[in-house]
Amino acid sequence: MKKIIWEVQSLSLLPVLKYCKKCGRKNLFACSRQFRINAQRRYLDIWLIYKCSDCNTTWNATVYSRISPQALKPERLDGFYKNNNELVEKYAMNSQFLQENGVEVSSPKYSVIGDCFSLNEAVQLEIKNKHSLSVKVSSVVRSKLLLSEKEYLQLITRGKIKSIPEQDLKKCKLKGGITLVFNNELPDYKIFNGDVAK
Repeated sequence: MKKIIWEVQSLSLLPVLKYCKKCGRKNLFACSRQFRINAQRRYLDIWLIYKCSDCNTTWNATVYSRISPQALKPERLDGFYKNNNELVEKYAMNSQFLQENGVEVSSPKYSVIGDCFSLNEAVQLEIKNKHSLSVKVSSVVRSKLLLSEKEYLQLITRGKIKSIPEQDLKKCKLKGGITLVFNNELPDYKIFNGDVAK
């Protein structure tokens, strides 16, 4: 059985959906890739700044509230001041962090890197998801293999595609990753008047 790896790569940081006071409705907010640091006597407040996609109104996601500078490693504190890209991604790609800040997390645009294959082949496919993007497995597979929703559902119904461990491939999300098996050796079954025939 051929083994293939796909890697889902985000083309942007996670956008968030929240109410914009200026627009008067819920809008997408995009990460500005900048931190804001405010010194309150001996304590710091640190936020990651987001901007409304329509009006540029800012919203601050709380990273730390009233923390002592001594509680942070010097290189980490320096990273906040310099808007270190890895540090930005650490928070901006963390859906749990964003949800704890009271916003809905939306899916970013993404690409899938890896070889395509024929459905006539027996393939073990490992899909890796570096940032645990909340995207449906069905969307990734269908877009990469150019399958319609009907074709994808037929593969599941006919047992031509399964996950290890088994999950509901109609609904499940990718999260950290998944392993799928495409098996062309399984027989096709057709139903005639309630009877199953090969």
